[in-house]
Amino acid sequence: MLTRRSRAREVALQLLFQHDHNPNLSPQAIAEFAKERLRDPNLVQFCLALFDGVTKEQTVLDQRLNQASENWRVPRMPTVDRNVLRLGAYELLYTPHTPAPAVLDEAIELARRFGTKDSPAFVNGVLDRLKSVRE
Repeated sequence: MLTRRSRAREVALQLLFQHDHNPNLSPQAIAEFAKERLRDPNLVQFCLALFDGVTKEQTVLDQRLNQASENWRVPRMPTVDRNVLRLGAYELLYTPHTPAPAVLDEAIELARRFGTKDSPAFVNGVLDRLKSVRE
C-alpha cells in the first residue's frame, strides 16, 4: 500500500515525466494536476516542492547523475528512469531530513511501478553511488 508521501512522490514523478516531454506546461496546469490527484493541501505542497526543486536544480542533478551512472548519460536514459533518478537525487542532496534509505526505497519502488524490469536495479545502483556523497 502506498503511503501518502509515496503517492505525492508518484504525482511528482508524473509531473516530471510530463515536463520532460512538454517543458512549456503552465504553472497553473502543474498545480491543478497535483491538486486533482492528491486533494490534501500538505501533500500537494510536498509534491510541488519536489517538482519545483528538481526542475530548478536539474542541471546540477543531471551533472551529479552523469558522474554516478557508469556508461550512461542522463539524456540517453529512459524517461521514467531519468526522472526517478532526478527525484531521488534531489531528495538525497537537498532534503537532509529525509533518511537516505527511505529515499532509495521510494525511488526503487517508483522504478518498479513505472519503469522496466531493469529499472529498479539501475536506479538503486546510481542512487547508491550518489548517496555516499551525502554520508
